[in-house]
Amino acid sequence: MKPIPSTTEILAYKVLNRNIDEIWIRWAVNMLMAGFDTEHLVELAGASVHDSHFELQPLTTKALDELNLDYTDKHQIIRNYVSYLILLSLDGITPTIKVLKIFYDIYFELDEGSYLEDFAHLYYAKEEELLNDGVQWYFTSKGNSDIDSIIHDYFVQWLLQNPVK
Repeated sequence: MKPIPSTTEILAYKVLNRNIDEIWIRWAVNMLMAGFDTEHLVELAGASVHDSHFELQPLTTKALDELNLDYTDKHQIIRNYVSYLILLSLDGITPTIKVLKIFYDIYFELDEGSYLEDFAHLYYAKEEELLNDGVQWYFTSKGNSDIDSIIHDYFVQWLLQNPVK
């Protein structure tokens, strides 16, 4: 049985050491509804965001381990997360600017993610366009008012080179 798609996000949160929040709990509930049933997954699904982070961290580790989910390759996990978010953006589920902001934040957080640098520049360009009446100056190859097309093309290229594994 294959884990639900949002597992990609949870694994990224794990390697980025994100706080346990309602996203983790919702994921645990959805995994249970998909037929996964482990002791610690059930416990996580019943947890509250008000529970101690220090208690929830080991719980999430146990739940992931029980499900045999490998999160040892941090860079591959991040690449999968990027691909997952791009799919959400292309499908119209998550706004492009929100996805780019996540990539931008991870780029600076990791301070080593050169493969995310273009996403940071795309974020700057999109933000500049939003602030300057539809004009940006970061990417001008297609004209300085067509950043959405540039982002879309870059997203598609990324997915061709980095399918979710």
